[in-house]
Amino acid sequence: MARLAVNLVAAPAGWLFRTVLAPLGRGVGRVVRGIGTGIGLAAQGIGFVLGRVLWAVFVRTPATLWRLLHPLLRYGLLAPGSWLYRNALTPLGHATAWLGRAVGAALTALARGLGALVAVLFVVPVVWAYRQVLTPLGRALAVVAREIGHAVGHAWRAAGFVSRAVGRGLKWLGRNLVGRPLRWVYAALLTPVGHWVRDTVLRPAGRAVRGVGRIAADAARGAGHAAREALASARETVRNARQEAWRALVGGSPRERVEHRARTLGSTTTASGAVPAPEISLSKTEG
Repeated sequence: MARLAVNLVAAPAGWLFRTVLAPLGRGVGRVVRGIGTGIGLAAQGIGFVLGRVLWAVFVRTPATLWRLLHPLLRYGLLAPGSWLYRNALTPLGHATAWLGRAVGAALTALARGLGALVAVLFVVPVVWAYRQVLTPLGRALAVVAREIGHAVGHAWRAAGFVSRAVGRGLKWLGRNLVGRPLRWVYAALLTPVGHWVRDTVLRPAGRAVRGVGRIAADAARGAGHAAREALASARETVRNARQEAWRALVGGSPRERVEHRARTLGSTTTASGAVPAPEISLSKTEG
């Protein structure tokens, strides 16, 4: 089995490796190395070109512009600006600051002088007048007002007592001089006279007036009933005369008139015994 394995597997595998796989691997390695070398050279070339372009754009051009603009900026802007700052703006700022400090000091001194003048002319006299004149005068006036108030209070209470006594006296006089006589006159004279007038005059007059009213109402009702009967008889007479005239002109047997208790012109009514009256004319009925 070892010989078979060597002769059938190992020997063909070694020959295949030495004859086919090793040369193929070496060829693939050379090709890969060549491709890597080409890619590296291409990358180096691209990097060199890109670096030169970037250097030219971002380094050389700004450097050239700076070399061109530096003298202009230095001698056209920075030098005049620095000279203007040192020789014009700085002295002007110092002068402005000194002037502001002087004006502030002057205003401060003026305000202090005005304050002292106001204090001397107004505050001190007002304080002296308040302490020496107004305060004692106010205290004296308060004492006088308090005493006057006490006196007025006592006088008011005394006046209240007097007015209450006077009111009670006037009330007693009014009740005895006016109220009691009036009540006696009302109870002893006016009440009997009123009852006599009511019983002997007003009640008979009321009964007479009510009787006259009833008589007048009955007369009015009778006159109305008579007027209604007269109107009904007049309507019946006119209706009979019209029928007789129609029969005389047209002819025909006399027709008894049907009495309708209510004429509703063909409409429904809730009246008891009311029936719709015929709407056919007399000429159509007789014809």
